[in-house]
Amino acid sequence: MNLMYDDDQLLPIEQVFRDPVHDYIHVQHQVVLDLINTKEFQRLRRIKQLGTTSFTFHGGEHSRFGHSLGVYEITRRICDKFARNFPTKEPGDGGWDDGERLVVLCAALLHDIGHGPYSHTFESIFQTNHEELTIAIILSQETEVNQVLSRVSLDFPQKVASVIEKTYPNPQVVQLISSQIDADRMDYLLRDAYFTGVNYGTFDLTRILRVIRPYKDGIAFQIQGMHAVEDYIVSRYQMYMQVYFHRVSRGMEVILDHLLKRAKKVYQDPSVSFKHSFSLLVPFFEGNFTLKDYLALDDGVLNTYFTLWRADQDPILSDLSTRFLDRKPFKSVTFSKQTDEAILEKLSKLIQEAGYDTDYYTAINNSYDLPYDFYRPETDNQITQIELMYPDGSFTELSKASALVTSIAGKEYGDERFYVPKEFLKPDKSVEITLFEELYTGFSKYIKNGAIYDPTKNE
Repeated sequence: MNLMYDDDQLLPIEQVFRDPVHDYIHVQHQVVLDLINTKEFQRLRRIKQLGTTSFTFHGGEHSRFGHSLGVYEITRRICDKFARNFPTKEPGDGGWDDGERLVVLCAALLHDIGHGPYSHTFESIFQTNHEELTIAIILSQETEVNQVLSRVSLDFPQKVASVIEKTYPNPQVVQLISSQIDADRMDYLLRDAYFTGVNYGTFDLTRILRVIRPYKDGIAFQIQGMHAVEDYIVSRYQMYMQVYFHRVSRGMEVILDHLLKRAKKVYQDPSVSFKHSFSLLVPFFEGNFTLKDYLALDDGVLNTYFTLWRADQDPILSDLSTRFLDRKPFKSVTFSKQTDEAILEKLSKLIQEAGYDTDYYTAINNSYDLPYDFYRPETDNQITQIELMYPDGSFTELSKASALVTSIAGKEYGDERFYVPKEFLKPDKSVEITLFEELYTGFSKYIKNGAIYDPTKNE
């Protein structure tokens, strides 16, 4: 039955979810509760928020389900504050129109619903796009999500999708979900810090919610709250450097990438056949998957295949599956493209001579992040910079008021790493290292203090 919701949309009594980050998550609208109970949203319980990061920070097993609820809750609190303190009084005055509440709450809840198993690695191998799939889930009449949204109004799914696509006409609504300081980022920093057990991602959310306010072109922050915003920027920087870009997590991600790439290769090779069933991945190997195929996947499905592939007759697929499941990450050294390319070729040749296929046992991984950026008309960046508001109603961009943010604004941070099997950087007692002792010695002479260097320069 596809009955339309009543005009007020409110539940008789609000429902709550107990949350370790936000204490209680308050659900007050029937449509939000119904969205949470759809099979597409429940699937997010089976998708890890942090992918391979849990191999480094073992507490980071939390799901995209919890994160999505958290983004919804932060957005709900902001709507409450806007409606109480900055309601619109006449069109165009820059105040908050609480008639936008339902569309922004639904967009907040659903912003990540298109994520797949081990999301970013899976995307790179099978050319999926979680943002496009999010829109597809919202707009497809075959999904429960679409059916729930359509009960609000026939055009409501498109309104929610346009918020996520950043085409919704009200910039306040868009920026609450997608900007340099939005509900999405605020939740994942706090949530990821909590579950990984680090303090880098903590910031004063209460203060930020106190000083956030709407204005005609989006959202801004009152100048007296600048230090809380600074704290948020620094927390984001630290989380990327210390957690999201951790070299061991990236080493596991490299194995996962090569594992999926090898599985696809073996499937496409007519001379080789899998020993075990892989039916749920066939549409992705063949590049003709449907939305239904995509929604059938989660982390558990992939892990089950990896377990089966341990015993596969293809030695590379079997070995990579075992390395991933047993947490045997590739090790890495930093390098510079400008000076180390020739040495990288030598190292790859040594690995090949040792009997390893360099397509699957070497990798170059670069991870860079821009902690904060500002509008630069000479570039193509379409970012929404963080605006601070003075009591007289005038504005200044964050980095112009904050010396701390100025020091990191517009600068990328991160590194490039060359990944190889552990035995080349640190001999494993379980490996017969004597079989290629000379190769190992030749390899290690180019490695010093965790980085590639040219030994001829020191002779």
